[in-house]
Amino acid sequence: MSDQHLSSGNPDIAANLAEIQQNIDKACTAVGRAPSDVTLICVSKNHDADHVHPALVGGRRVFGENRVQEAARKWPGLRDEFPDIELHLIGPLQTNKLKDAVVLFDVIETVDRPKLANALAKHRDTIGECPDLYIQINIGEEPQKAGIAPADADDFIIDCIERLKLPIKGLMCIPPVDEEPAPYFVLLGKIADRHGLAIRSMGMSGDYEAAVRLGATHIRIGTAIFGSRGY
Repeated sequence: MSDQHLSSGNPDIAANLAEIQQNIDKACTAVGRAPSDVTLICVSKNHDADHVHPALVGGRRVFGENRVQEAARKWPGLRDEFPDIELHLIGPLQTNKLKDAVVLFDVIETVDRPKLANALAKHRDTIGECPDLYIQINIGEEPQKAGIAPADADDFIIDCIERLKLPIKGLMCIPPVDEEPAPYFVLLGKIADRHGLAIRSMGMSGDYEAAVRLGATHIRIGTAIFGSRGY
């Protein structure tokens, strides 16, 4: 990604998206995958609606947000214009924000603890519906990160699917930032395979090509599309 494309002042979002798609296509071709099997989640956190709008105009419809409150401010108006948006929550979900999250998001990728899983099931029983869910695995067992430890993943996945009857569609992870990500992507794939989960949300701006080669179905890219975030 060129410095020009990563400029925080006025990134060329269309050019960035084209370059990323080209890289996805190459990574897929290298391992015999169809590019259509990989979904690009455009991570729009900390970017306002006007900054996100060019990606929507360019045909992108799958977006990721970290915070419920930010999404509640930004996306209702954009959905009026683009009703086929698919919005993913990719940040931690507090149980006191659960009701709002269920209304706002089509997918919650961060089911990361039993308390949240139980709360989602209880709310589902009350309202009769639930977004698609991914379980977040703390793939590097890092104390500062949320998620289920790999050693506990099997029991948690089974409990969510069999006892709670939650719509678990896949797994999500964030590998340690200063380590080679490939072994962590492989590990996530093995856990997903054991439970017949097709979706693996893994790979971000710095490692998405490796993730695609190792089976990612969803990649979450923000900075490489929208430039530096306006914190």
